[in-house]
Amino acid sequence: MTGERVVVVGDVINDVLALPRGELRHDTDTPSTIRPRPGGSAANTACWLGSLGVPVDFVGAVGTADADYHSQLFRDHGVTPCLQVEPGLPTGTIVIIIEGEARTMLTERGANAALASTSVSDDLLAEAALLVVSGYSIFDGFGVAGIRDLIARAGSAGVDVAVTLGSFGYLSDFGADAFQAAVDGAGLAFLNADEGQFLTGESDLDRVARKLSARFERAVLTVGAEGVVVVERGKAPVSVAAPAARMIDPTGAGDALAAGFIERWLATGDMVAAAQAGVFVAARAIMVIGGRPPV
Repeated sequence: MTGERVVVVGDVINDVLALPRGELRHDTDTPSTIRPRPGGSAANTACWLGSLGVPVDFVGAVGTADADYHSQLFRDHGVTPCLQVEPGLPTGTIVIIIEGEARTMLTERGANAALASTSVSDDLLAEAALLVVSGYSIFDGFGVAGIRDLIARAGSAGVDVAVTLGSFGYLSDFGADAFQAAVDGAGLAFLNADEGQFLTGESDLDRVARKLSARFERAVLTVGAEGVVVVERGKAPVSVAAPAARMIDPTGAGDALAAGFIERWLATGDMVAAAQAGVFVAARAIMVIGGRPPV
């Protein structure tokens, strides 16, 4: 690691979150709590990192109409925005219907699909300790060529690379082998149980964890309310329990967990301590509506 900053690359989203106050009723009204919130998996992680005092740069793509709005939101969280502004395209938007721990997401990728890996400049990498790349940008953004470019340039700069998967649906469409080939060289991966099972072809989580250690030097496998399993090559997997918390909205819990983990891992190099910090930040995240910390 050559610098002190974290560079986060990926989505910016305008979230519209709907929490029905009862069972969804089709073809008529369902009373609900509805809140617009800024979102995007990578953007959420960047903002949680900023709230934890980590110096962070965010690279993403937005539409012209709300570029200034999103730039200011990042600054409010202590994040330096490096936004690729796309005239004629809207900022990505997701309608999220929340039913307990389950969510239904209606997604328009918008400007996110136009994000270029070249928006991550060599100057940014020269100051970085870690490059964090969202899987969404690999699945529907700069693609395989883009992630290969970023991993190569980060390697030349002596910067570690982390990837966050983010979407089982996109991953299953993309393919396990194709994804593994695309991210070869990334040293740290964040993924959930479904994604881990799909990538490894295993159903037992211990076997999933052990196979992940053959593919990544380090991995963080989230297992919902039970917490996480941390995997480090050459060591046995370690489970870290999540603290009890009153769930209001699960949106962005994994993004917050990644931020808490990264902050502590960069400071200590201790995977278990980092996981303990991550699940604590995730518990904070599920107690608010939306995927970002309160300002």
